[in-house]
Amino acid sequence: MPYRGRFAPSPTGELHFGSLVAALASWLRARNRRGQWLLRVDDIDPPREVAGSTSAILAALTQLELTADAPPLQQSRRGEAYAQALRQLQGDGHAFPCWCSRSDLEAAGARHRDGRCISARRDDREPAWRLRVPDGDITFDDGLQGTQRQNVREAAGDFVLRRPDGLWGYQLACVVDDAFQDITEVVRGCDLLDSTPRQILLQQLLGLPTPAYLHLPLAMDAQGRKLSKSSDAPAVDTAVPRAALASALRFLAQPVPCAPDAATVLRVAARDLDLSPLRGVTARAGPSTA
Repeated sequence: MPYRGRFAPSPTGELHFGSLVAALASWLRARNRRGQWLLRVDDIDPPREVAGSTSAILAALTQLELTADAPPLQQSRRGEAYAQALRQLQGDGHAFPCWCSRSDLEAAGARHRDGRCISARRDDREPAWRLRVPDGDITFDDGLQGTQRQNVREAAGDFVLRRPDGLWGYQLACVVDDAFQDITEVVRGCDLLDSTPRQILLQQLLGLPTPAYLHLPLAMDAQGRKLSKSSDAPAVDTAVPRAALASALRFLAQPVPCAPDAATVLRVAARDLDLSPLRGVTARAGPSTA
């Protein structure tokens, strides 16, 4: 199958350095493999969204010459696809309604396991829908982090597929859309490495293909915190695209091509891409400014 990669930002702020690294690495990987690079806007959590973020992120990618091969897919328009997947899981006995609140679970000092709810059924509100997670290991070989093994039941328990407010769980939406977009490899940060076994489990239960996975080191600030929107990481300065791309390439342990424009930098970097220096690296110091 032809290579298809993707970048899937959440519209919770402008493009920051950590997101640039994921976008650039996934773009370079797709171009190096002579494949396609797709965009997906993970806008399934309106309370966390920041107005204007989607347009700002897409504009920044355009300024950086990180062009996609199709219009962006917006998860906010994909509700029926997620509902169909949930109905399949319900019909196969893998999903169940749950009235347990987060405080209920915290008070019990346990994760939700084996489909056993702490709270009784309630008629005054809708339940969450959770996956009944079986006992057993999920194993996969990551492109940079090597062999990974996780017992999802012990690590995550019965995780949420749809929240009581009707919003969709990230794991379900991600799996459904990776299959819909025919993604063959997922390139993203190590902050999502722990989510991958849950996604592979869902793929198995839904009969969906499992892409390859490659998890990049996280960019850390001087205090050892991940450079992210939640830690107030600054937006990437796209006024000089070549400079922003050079900073991200250095983080990815790639040589910076001696070229005056961003398009040529990207073309040469994609041709010469070699991520092997990052093998086994889960975090690296990011730039002081990005």
